[in-house]
Amino acid sequence: MLLAILLPFFSFMIRGKVLTGIICLILQITLIGWLPATIWAVLSLNNERADNRNKELIRAMRQNQR
Repeated sequence: MLLAILLPFFSFMIRGKVLTGIICLILQITLIGWLPATIWAVLSLNNERADNRNKELIRAMRQNQR
């Protein structure tokens, strides 16, 4: 989470979203764009974590049905 706040573009790069990271870097180069880039990176990270939790829950529910 701290990485997404301090280096938003790097947060995308680490997760394998290279093109998104480059777009975020271009946005964050400007002083005004830093805040939107940070918000974008944090929201994206939170959404990815929520998706992973949901997948785990669905997998656990399917295993319990058997």
